[in-house]
Amino acid sequence: MAAFDWKKLSTTDRVIAITALIALISLFLPWYSWSGGGYSASAGGFSTGYGWLGALLVVAAGVYVVLLRSGSNMPKTSYGPGVLVLGASLIGTVIVVIRWITLPRGNYGVGNVGFHYGPGFGLILALIASVVQAVFAVRMFRSSGEALPWAK
Repeated sequence: MAAFDWKKLSTTDRVIAITALIALISLFLPWYSWSGGGYSASAGGFSTGYGWLGALLVVAAGVYVVLLRSGSNMPKTSYGPGVLVLGASLIGTVIVVIRWITLPRGNYGVGNVGFHYGPGFGLILALIASVVQAVFAVRMFRSSGEALPWAK
C-alpha cells in the first residue's frame, strides 16, 4: 500500500500537484460567460468544447507525480516520469491556450449598459495553472537528466 507524505515531495512536485488541483477545480467554474440587459449566464469547463481535455491532461500530470512519489506501483513505460509529465503538461497547456484564443469575446453598448461576452474566470484560472505547471514540468524534466524521446 502506498503511503502519501506531502513533506517528501520536492517544491517542483508540490507546485505540479497544486496546479493540477487548481485545474480540476477550474473545470467546474465558468469558462465562458455572457451578460446583458440585467441577465447573465455562463458555461463550465465541460461545456465549452475541447478545452476540458487540456485541463484534464494537466490534472493527469499532477496525479501521476503524486502517485509516483508516494510509492504506488506504477506501470513501467519506455519513458521516464520527467518526459511523461512534461508531455502531458505541455500538450494540456497548448489545448487550454488554443481554447482561450478561439473563444469569441466582445462588448456591445456603452459603459455598463450593453452586452458583454468572453472567457470566464474558470478558463483564466485553468490557463494560469497550466502555464505554471508547464514551467515546473520543464524544471522537473531538466533536473531528471532524461533525454527527449527523439534525441536517443
